[in-house]
Amino acid sequence: MGDTNEKQIPLLPLRGVIVYPSMVMHLDVGRDQSVKALEKSMVEDNKLLLATQRDAAKDTPGEDDIFSTGTIAYIKQMVKLPNGTVRILVEGLERAKVSSVEQTEPYFMVNYDILDDEHGEDTEEQALMRMLDSQFQEFTKVSKKLNKETYNSIKDIEEPSRLADIVASHLSLKTQQKQNILETVYVPDRLDYLIQLIHNEKEVLGMEKKIGQRVKKSMERTQKEYYLREQLKAIQKELGDRDGKNSEVAQLKEKIEEAGMPERIEKTAYKELDRYERVPQSSAESSVIRNYIEWLVAIPWTKETEDNLDIHHAEEILDEDHYGLEKVKERVLEYLSVQQLTQSLKGPILCLVGPPGVGKTSLAKSVARAIDRKFVRSSLGGVRDEAEIRGHRRTYVGAMPGRIIQGMNKAGTVNPVFLLDEIDKMASDFRGDPSSAMLEVLDPEQNNSFSDHFIEESYDLSKVMFIATANNLQTIPGPLLDRMEVISIAGYTEVEKLHISKEHLIPKQIKENGLTKGKMQFKDEAILKLIRMYTREAGVRNLERQFASLCRKSAKMIVSNEKKRVVITEAQIEKLLGKPKFRYGQAEVENQIGAATGLAYTQAGGDTLSIEVSLSKGTGKLTLTGKLGDVMKESAQAALSYVRSRTEELNIDEDFYEKLDIHIHVPEGATPKDGPSAGITMATALVSALTNRPVKKEVGMTGEITLRGRVLPIGGLKEKSLSAHRAGLTTILIPEENDKDLEDIPESVREGLTFIKVNHLDQVLDHALLKE
Repeated sequence: MGDTNEKQIPLLPLRGVIVYPSMVMHLDVGRDQSVKALEKSMVEDNKLLLATQRDAAKDTPGEDDIFSTGTIAYIKQMVKLPNGTVRILVEGLERAKVSSVEQTEPYFMVNYDILDDEHGEDTEEQALMRMLDSQFQEFTKVSKKLNKETYNSIKDIEEPSRLADIVASHLSLKTQQKQNILETVYVPDRLDYLIQLIHNEKEVLGMEKKIGQRVKKSMERTQKEYYLREQLKAIQKELGDRDGKNSEVAQLKEKIEEAGMPERIEKTAYKELDRYERVPQSSAESSVIRNYIEWLVAIPWTKETEDNLDIHHAEEILDEDHYGLEKVKERVLEYLSVQQLTQSLKGPILCLVGPPGVGKTSLAKSVARAIDRKFVRSSLGGVRDEAEIRGHRRTYVGAMPGRIIQGMNKAGTVNPVFLLDEIDKMASDFRGDPSSAMLEVLDPEQNNSFSDHFIEESYDLSKVMFIATANNLQTIPGPLLDRMEVISIAGYTEVEKLHISKEHLIPKQIKENGLTKGKMQFKDEAILKLIRMYTREAGVRNLERQFASLCRKSAKMIVSNEKKRVVITEAQIEKLLGKPKFRYGQAEVENQIGAATGLAYTQAGGDTLSIEVSLSKGTGKLTLTGKLGDVMKESAQAALSYVRSRTEELNIDEDFYEKLDIHIHVPEGATPKDGPSAGITMATALVSALTNRPVKKEVGMTGEITLRGRVLPIGGLKEKSLSAHRAGLTTILIPEENDKDLEDIPESVREGLTFIKVNHLDQVLDHALLKE
């Protein structure tokens, strides 16, 4: 360090600016303190010390707020500006360091020491100068702020210290970095520091350039996409498709948002929507994806109707719509009661089994009305393709969901009453077994995640109340039947049919045919005659047709002014509908030898069978006719074997089977008949023929026979009892073990029949045959 004699000089604090020696620049001075320092300098020798503030934001800096190292500068020019500030032109002379502060008010006056440059080896300085020159030249090429002229202005400088200061003045550095250069008096260190700073700045500029190029590419891509979309819109507009897919996608998106899907389904829907947006509209896949999304949106996922759990309300509606059918009504009321207590219950799966026309389908509608649920019906009659139930895979042309999902779509809620009509009439072939597909639908443990091939996502059916209907349980596969709660609906009695006619059928037909109660009236005896002699069925469908026919004929009479009011009596029925179609009942008019009345269970309910036995001379040949099944033929063989083993007790010639041919015939030979329950009837008819003892005409019977004469239980006792009652029989012989089924038989039928329980054929013969 050179001169150590302290000298006083005014100090001018600078904000964010550093002036190096040999540097000429303009400064605007506005602070009072700084202007006073300037005035003092102008009075003296036009020199002052320029030092930079540590914090540029401070308006009145203190002693500690200013760097101690600065530059002695000479004021070459001073101009007062209109706004009150003073603009000066200064030239940096040499480095100086504040040694002490004499005063701070009204301006800074400080003592200072001059800082002389310290030089190193000449060769080192020359090498550093060349490197700095090279680095700065490269920097001016990549920098946007500097240019070739800037480099040209410094390339001829030969003094290392001056070169460093001039280069530093051209760089955009932080205040602290510029101050470090000012404070470094050892010239090689100053050159080295500058080389490092320029190198770092080049790296930063290179990175900025890369980022800029990336942003530019991204912008170009965005602009390109925008341009292409605009072109696409223009093309679609020309073709007449004004909004193209955009409006469709927006609509579908809105529907997905409103559908209330579970999160996983919504995720799938958005994924498919994204695909739909990318696929060209002319592509075949476009319509497939759109169809799929529309199905996903249409199916109810969370929408639920609130059940009306009022037991009395439900009971009123069920009674209003249907007469009888106590078991079904009771089951529905039980379901409502449990739901009221638990507030959560899986939908029951009921199977209503019974002959046609007994009101199975209409009962399901009433159940839905009783509990305020949506009703949806799907007929399964003739369905033989598994895809009808489970849906088609989306890879097939014209693929669509199965009947279950379609039904849920129609219902619009997740908890409808879903009627599966004619579940016993599903078939199976090479396309699959639909009844096996129904196993998942009708299993309360599995149907909370039903899988449809089209939808592909699992669907919850656990809240649905399934009601299936069937005419015949025998054709329903075992595993499917096991999943349902079977409720049998037998045929109606005469009394029930009379009630149903008066309360439901007749008012309905009178209304449908444009009549009123005042213009048409039915007498009770006329209704009974219709039931007995013009229809023979378990249900009331055919009976309703007869009422419709009478109403139409009455309407014709009223319109043609033949009559003003029609009253249907017994005589009127025969006049309007012709002779009776059926003989009332099936009971024999008189006691018969070799003919016994059996009771049969058919798809149309119950029926009576007259089994006849004829004997003729021969060699013991047994002939069976009447279109009998294998089981029925075996029953005939068992009956014959039993009779042969009891010839002595029955007082029959023990060699009868060698001398006589036996012919057993069951009338109505066109109708197939099978089952073991005709066993005791065949045995009774055979014994009657062999012993010449007549069978009582008022007795009907049913039961399976064993070789030892035991009577085994049978099924369908209720239906058989109804047919016996309808046929005019008064006594029925039933197996002892069927005693438990008597409570199912309507009271009106039980009152009109005498039930005799038997466990052996000897008892049957005692009750059925007249005494010798």
